Amino acid sequence: MNTEALYQVYLEHPDVQTDTRKIKEGELFFALKGPNFNGNRFAQQAIDAGAAKVVIDEAACAIPGKTILVPDVLQALQQLAAWHRARFSFPVVAITGSNGKTTTKELVHAVLSTTYKAYTTEGNLNNHIGVPLTLLKIKNDAQLAVIEMGANHLEEIKGYCAIARPTHGLITNAGKAHLEGFGSVEGVKKGKGELYDFLRERGDGTAFVMWDYNYLRDMSRGIAHIVRYGTTDADILGDATGQDGFLTVALKQPFEALIETRLVGDYNLPNVLAAITAGLHFNVPIEKIRAAIEGYTPSNSRSQLLEKGTNRIILDAYNANPSSMKLAIENLAKMEGGKKILVLGAMAEMGPATAAEHEQVIQLIGQHRWSDVILVGNPFAFYKDLFRYFENSAGAAAWLQTHQPENALLLVKGSRSTQMEKVLEAL
Repeated sequence: MNTEALYQVYLEHPDVQTDTRKIKEGELFFALKGPNFNGNRFAQQAIDAGAAKVVIDEAACAIPGKTILVPDVLQALQQLAAWHRARFSFPVVAITGSNGKTTTKELVHAVLSTTYKAYTTEGNLNNHIGVPLTLLKIKNDAQLAVIEMGANHLEEIKGYCAIARPTHGLITNAGKAHLEGFGSVEGVKKGKGELYDFLRERGDGTAFVMWDYNYLRDMSRGIAHIVRYGTTDADILGDATGQDGFLTVALKQPFEALIETRLVGDYNLPNVLAAITAGLHFNVPIEKIRAAIEGYTPSNSRSQLLEKGTNRIILDAYNANPSSMKLAIENLAKMEGGKKILVLGAMAEMGPATAAEHEQVIQLIGQHRWSDVILVGNPFAFYKDLFRYFENSAGAAAWLQTHQPENALLLVKGSRSTQMEKVLEAL
């Protein structure tokens, strides 16, 4: 079946699913394949669970009247999403970057949703499956869409742009993340910059650019419309105020306003400014912008400030790379409080740079005074004579269970693979 014909089926069954465990009555199920699974084999199970139709790419799994055979299920999903996207005439904002893209996406969506019917990426479903699924969730009442795009190698963002065709774009930053796939920071910039390339090539694209970052200034040259935000020399100006607890943003231009957030750390300032910029660009009143940002509470282990007993815990354990790790450590170092404890998990996807990047984290730790430092994961094993070390987060949790800190400020951070949120069970 070709894409045009498949789209007619989609219009009859506009709710798409790729997980048999989550199927609801009448959904269109795409039988995707992976290294350890083959969705084709679950076609009957999907039908039994309520799926109206199942898209497969193995004829042997066909069920008369219930399956749709295509050459490749993943390609069919992506092509269907692109076909659906071609029917949109409203703005589509794409967001990517090394750090902060999910928080920025959620803030931008919160702001725009005060005034428009805006659809967005659920959680961090920002990959080759998540991007098309997000697009296919967009209904006829949509006025805006905010699409998050993640990437760990070159040409990935380019591919997502071909499907989502953004009219507006935002790169939060381009730092030391996914070095194993990108090869270097320059590779990261090139990969993330594929979003700017698309906006530039379409001729009428708009980029929201963090003007403090010279490399983003350079990367965005030639884009038809650039809206600048930052702390100096920009269209939207703001600063972080206060040194403890939640971030407060003092907006200075185009007018003055004070926005008190529920986000931890000055490193979230660009994320908040990005949301303000997007809101103002789409004519959202400043009072609605303020209310949306102040009402946003981070979740899923991202920049959360928790209180447990006598301790305060900064939980930023959804992911970690050298750039975000540096910012988080420096933020804790300048916060008020005499008893500060680092609980850090190893950083993944660093490739050949793994040893050097973890060494730099150790050097940064040594520049400040801490009540304790707890390191988790094999890349930190070399430093077990300098600091407390555990092979995994379960070991760190067990130690903390018997050595309970009191009246302390803790930073819990690490890559997803280290599951650093487990240490919360011990505190």
